[in-house]
Amino acid sequence: MTRLIVAAGGGGDAVAAAMLDAALYGDEDQAVILTYAWDRLLIDPLPGPRRPADFTGLERLTPVVWAVPAQARPIAPAGSTLPRLAAELPHTFALLDPYQGAEGLTHQIEELVSHLEPESVDLLDVGGDILARGDEPTLKSPLADALTLAACCQVNAPVRLLVAGPGLDGELPPEDVATLLGPVVHTFTARDADAITSVLQWHPSEATGVLAATARGVRGTCEIRDAGLPVPLTDESPTVHEVDLDDAVSRNQLARAIMATAHLDEVEAYSREICGYSEIDYERNKALWLKEQQPTKLEPATIWAQLDQFEAEARTRGVTHTTFRRITEALNLGGSQRDELRSLMIGARPAQYAAPLWHIA
Repeated sequence: MTRLIVAAGGGGDAVAAAMLDAALYGDEDQAVILTYAWDRLLIDPLPGPRRPADFTGLERLTPVVWAVPAQARPIAPAGSTLPRLAAELPHTFALLDPYQGAEGLTHQIEELVSHLEPESVDLLDVGGDILARGDEPTLKSPLADALTLAACCQVNAPVRLLVAGPGLDGELPPEDVATLLGPVVHTFTARDADAITSVLQWHPSEATGVLAATARGVRGTCEIRDAGLPVPLTDESPTVHEVDLDDAVSRNQLARAIMATAHLDEVEAYSREICGYSEIDYERNKALWLKEQQPTKLEPATIWAQLDQFEAEARTRGVTHTTFRRITEALNLGGSQRDELRSLMIGARPAQYAAPLWHIA
């Protein structure tokens, strides 16, 4: 039995798709996960998503869709988490190429559906920003989700839209997302999170990491991202809801506008017009800034003093947990130093490690 799960925003959504597949269908099920190769600049210093030409070792699934096996490699200086995901998880990871706009994505999905004849097709988004109108002040990355939504609603096959971890990406307030959700399909448990535990030791996704933590019972308030967005961790956080696909399209202005686009540049132009920005522009600007940033050596004494101050200030904000990305940014360290910082902190204060989050005691 074959199932197809489309990871709406790429990145951590692909990891969450693996957890969802194991939770709903069991370890013997090995879904095909269709996802962007679009990682944080920490992993891939090139702004925007990667296309098949940016890899070696891909395997052709259909004339226009490629799988990313464990032996595939991004061509330097590009980077990608997908080959390592393929090595550690039993699923097939197929590549979404958005450079031909929504029309191109629709063609890719339809061709893969025709080839696989899957038992089901799910479109999965962690957090719920796929339900954004486009003008929300907290919205940061509408483009990728709008593209997959625009494509999936035009596919000649039934597609089920699922939102996991309502509000956990910090882009839409949980109370706003809650009014748009349909029935609960599943509530993740600690056992479900075990399916991706090893991946979350190194994968930089914050939203999926927070989702896994709430599945293990973590509750409180978590600060994420460089902006320190507060995300409430509640009993609702580990849930997965079905959402009416047509309702989502009716609400998402960007998705409606880009349905006939044939190039990513067109999608960006609509994003700037409707949302006021393109997240790829943000990555372009940040990539230039990171090139000028000189990494500093981690000095434990300095780190502990800075961390103690950060935690003291976080407690005054009612924060109980945070991500290692957030701490790295707050301590003005480079993204490449996140893993070194994480190892230092866990090694010295293991009681504060609420995998994969950091507990502010």
